[in-house]
Amino acid sequence: MIEMQEVYMTYPNGVVALNGIDVKIGQGEFVYIVGPSGAGKSTFTKLLIREELPTNGAVTVNNKNITELKWKEVPYFRRNIGVVYQDFRLLPKLTVYENIAFAMEVIEETPKNIRKRVMSVLEQVGLKNKARFIPDELSGGEQQRVAIARAIVNRPSILIADEPTGNLDPETSWEIMQILEEINASGTTILMATHSKEIVNTIKKRVIAVEDGTIVRDEHRGEYGYEI
Repeated sequence: MIEMQEVYMTYPNGVVALNGIDVKIGQGEFVYIVGPSGAGKSTFTKLLIREELPTNGAVTVNNKNITELKWKEVPYFRRNIGVVYQDFRLLPKLTVYENIAFAMEVIEETPKNIRKRVMSVLEQVGLKNKARFIPDELSGGEQQRVAIARAIVNRPSILIADEPTGNLDPETSWEIMQILEEINASGTTILMATHSKEIVNTIKKRVIAVEDGTIVRDEHRGEYGYEI
């Protein structure tokens, strides 16, 4: 599903973000990516969606070495990966329904299929009654639910969640985690970058710890292991 082989990443300013990463993540896994700020977590996830290219090494996603993709092929590759961010990134002037539908309109899905699928994912995240609301009318937790619905509406095989609970209160964070667990249970591979020691230590999943650009720990059902 996902594999990095001897991956190095040095930015133009000389900062070494990743330093010899070797890792395999299987289909259907739920993996936390943890570590101190500046450890290389964001670069790790950016490589997986071809937002960045490694300086050296191979990044394989769904049996394809994505470092060899042509730029015109990248949008098609990304259709199979959903991404959820800490700051939601919803389109402020569009309704909840329109924000989610937009992801399907981009791939030229039919209006009938769009309506059916959008209402289905809204029900999945518990927001079917908020379809006509705009983002400013929603709580932070509700906005994150919309972002998750948008990320999974095209049925991606992989969901990357970058600090998805970072801006949320504890109760709402647990609700978001429950949704992510349900998505994972349906077969979607989830990679979640997080600083939340409590979440990692309570909801036991595989933990990949990154520090100074290297993987220092890789444990199934591990713990956070860092002071925040």
